[in-house]
Amino acid sequence: MKFLLTILTILTTTVYGFAQQAALKGRVTDKASGEGIIGAVVFIKGTGKGTTTDYDGNYTLPLEAGVYNASVTFLSYKPFESTGIKINPGQPTILNIQLEENTTEIQTVEIVATRQTNTDMALLQDVKKSEVVVSGVSGEQIAKSLDRDASAVVRRIPGVTVMNDRYIMIRGLSERYNTVMLNDALTPSTEPDSRAFSFDILPTSVLDRILVFKSGSPELPGEFGGGVIKVYTKNFATENTTSFGLSGGYRSGTTFNNISTYKGGKTDFLGFDDGARALPGAFPANLNNAGGESIQTAAKQLNSNWGINKTTALPDQRLSFGLTRRFYVGDTEASNLTALSYSNTSQLINAERFRYTAYDAQLQQSPVEYKYNDTESSRNVRLGLISNWAFRLNNNNKIEFRNLFNQLGQTQVIERSGQELQGKDVDVRNTAQRYESRSIYSGQLQGTHDKELTTYTWTAGYNYTNRNEPDYKRIRSQRNIGSNEPFRWIIPYDANTFDAGRFYSKMQENTVMAGGQAERKFAGKDTLAANQPKLRAGFYAERKSREFDARWMSYTIANAAQFDNNLLTLPLGQLFNPEHISASGFTLKEGTNPTDRYDAANTLVAGYVGGVLPLNKLNLSGGVRVEYNRQQLNSSRYGSGKIEVNNPITNVLPSLNATYNFSDRTLLRGGYSLSVNRPEFRELAPFAYYDFQLNAEIQGNSDLTTATIHNTDLRYEFYPNPTEVVSIGAFYKYFKNPIEVYSLPTAGNPIYKPGNASSAQSYGLETEIRKSFLNLSDRSLIQNMSFVLNASLIKSNVDLGEQTEGQERKRAMYGQSPYIVNTGLYYQDDARDLQVNLLYNVIGKRIFTVGDAQAPTVYEMPRNMIDLSVTKGIGEHFEIKAGIQDILNQKVRFVQDSDRNASINSTDEDFTTFKRGSYSTLGINYRF
Repeated sequence: MKFLLTILTILTTTVYGFAQQAALKGRVTDKASGEGIIGAVVFIKGTGKGTTTDYDGNYTLPLEAGVYNASVTFLSYKPFESTGIKINPGQPTILNIQLEENTTEIQTVEIVATRQTNTDMALLQDVKKSEVVVSGVSGEQIAKSLDRDASAVVRRIPGVTVMNDRYIMIRGLSERYNTVMLNDALTPSTEPDSRAFSFDILPTSVLDRILVFKSGSPELPGEFGGGVIKVYTKNFATENTTSFGLSGGYRSGTTFNNISTYKGGKTDFLGFDDGARALPGAFPANLNNAGGESIQTAAKQLNSNWGINKTTALPDQRLSFGLTRRFYVGDTEASNLTALSYSNTSQLINAERFRYTAYDAQLQQSPVEYKYNDTESSRNVRLGLISNWAFRLNNNNKIEFRNLFNQLGQTQVIERSGQELQGKDVDVRNTAQRYESRSIYSGQLQGTHDKELTTYTWTAGYNYTNRNEPDYKRIRSQRNIGSNEPFRWIIPYDANTFDAGRFYSKMQENTVMAGGQAERKFAGKDTLAANQPKLRAGFYAERKSREFDARWMSYTIANAAQFDNNLLTLPLGQLFNPEHISASGFTLKEGTNPTDRYDAANTLVAGYVGGVLPLNKLNLSGGVRVEYNRQQLNSSRYGSGKIEVNNPITNVLPSLNATYNFSDRTLLRGGYSLSVNRPEFRELAPFAYYDFQLNAEIQGNSDLTTATIHNTDLRYEFYPNPTEVVSIGAFYKYFKNPIEVYSLPTAGNPIYKPGNASSAQSYGLETEIRKSFLNLSDRSLIQNMSFVLNASLIKSNVDLGEQTEGQERKRAMYGQSPYIVNTGLYYQDDARDLQVNLLYNVIGKRIFTVGDAQAPTVYEMPRNMIDLSVTKGIGEHFEIKAGIQDILNQKVRFVQDSDRNASINSTDEDFTTFKRGSYSTLGINYRF
């Protein structure tokens, strides 16, 4: 923290640094009145260098010697351009500019509609003009990193962390407290076990920008706790281009090493199963209703490919193809952006996993219950397609049609060896083989219509999500500890979830939505749009339906009296061959429960009224949003028949935001909003799922209720010029009936289940700095550098209430990190078409699994990550990009709080440790 505070002090001071002698300087004035124009943007074309004018219209822009083209813009004035400006070393060049007012251009919409939205400058302008507290990352900054999907990108936004490489957490709150919108439409969840949009499904090649709204407003969804994440894909083409990219990746510890795999289908390389792993079409609907001969026949129909193959992991491959076209259909201007991406990657992880019995205070350690060494081999395929169309009917009407499709497939083999102690005293060898495919399609049709002082927008959309997990196979074997006996496969006498089991699940979700808004501006003495009062009213309606179906069964001993025990020492690839499905061998038993299937639907109807009221330097905005939401879920369980959930609830959600502009560059922003957090389908469903890696069971809870959240924010922002910002903010949240993860007391494997706590609080500080080194030196090496830093300090606590299920009543909220630091040093030399970027990320320890009376809480520990990337343009068409991600390759460590003092020290013990491996990439892009 001392290092962080030092950096903050130095950078805040340098914002006020004096310009060097070599510079472009002058005054921007109104041509008619001669008065200085405050806040005009002076920008050097073809570079990232620019500044704004002060109260008197004066500006100073340090530059190295050379010849430049400059542009000057300000709202309601004609743009000004000057070419061939010569900057001499050792002295300033004076350029005074007179801008001519242009009231005609204010009435048009071309510039607003086609302006670039993916640059750092555009992003900062959006953040500055926002009526709420918002942070973001631009497509320009995304391109400078080695990030390959959206989950890696958002790590670089203040207050954002990532769990399990794909779930986003804002301000230390778990993924269930975030709402995600893709191009202004709510996204579906791609996971059956959590309320989360899986960000790894979006490759960076399709991203235009990502914004995180941290305070509420009537126009934003009323369901959020951490924030509302808006992901925008690339949309409007400004020129005709064709591009192709090819890259390879080398991961230390994986590439050119042996990894495990098993026989799959012919379409695995496209990210989905062709049916090779699916149950045969004639397979009985329920083995419990089938006769003995029918069961034996059915068992022989299943593929017996339990064998594991070894293959060499080749370097990762990534391909991309992009096409942009701008054309006319009659008088209508049209644009198309199409991008296709494909990747095929591998990863090998060697993980150590532990479980302990009760902590011995005298020995100051916990006796080991088991120690596993897991070799996890995974192969991942991603196929992505985006096709966005835009049609400008005229100056006041625009239609957009956006389409996004992604297909992801993952093959995973876990080979487990180790020892189980404390009375069992056996060596173990266990295996899990898993394939998962995920599909998502998102389509939106959107219109924008301007009529004098009123703007109408509307959106209609459809989302489709499919998740398929066919034939997840698990089996265990053991022998007496330390012996030379052969390992014997554990075959149960009755079906269970982890012995010789096969698991199948499918999830399909369909969502249709519609929304619209009308915004009316009220022209007064001030004709600038930014200073006009506004009134907004709108609606949002959505219908979501989900079908989830899981089925599992186990091989069991057909007849104990006739069983051939020699089968238990066969190689795994031969164990369940058809000839071993017999009276002296194995049979199948159904283990599927009625709770393993559910159908669910959610209806959301929202309406809102809000507005903006400028009062000189104070800008007030807010209103009220009313949401009616009805959750329905149908399932069943043994003995108690049907389970029916029907939760209609109406919420009135007010919000108020205020911005005080001390000057054109400095402002203070604050806000309050009331929001909600509803249970997700999976959390309401009674379905229980066994997690092989955690060796734990995940359950649902149909008694969950909706949580309410009071959100307050305060942030100070300073914009030295269009590409720089210094901000510091504070936030506080109070939760009533928050949904938290509980650990249920059990003598066996852990069981985790969601439940409503009594209350919770979360509060903290955030800062963000973007600083150019342009005015720090007259050396081009320094002038071409810039620095980005964002950091957060967060504290939370939750009161579980009277019913703590054997847990401590008060603790930090699940998944909350006490601090987050993201920083980057960027070098950009436009003359040489060269970029070099050095990035750093670290988060504080956070709860990974909650503890109870039997087992202590487990924390994910801090891990320093450093990435380096280099991009070099060659001529007009070629670009080479190389880099190393996670240079330090520090261990991923999960540590249990053995002595239960809520801090991690030398007494506490490892729960899981592994290394991901440093990742090196080399790629080339060609642009026609």
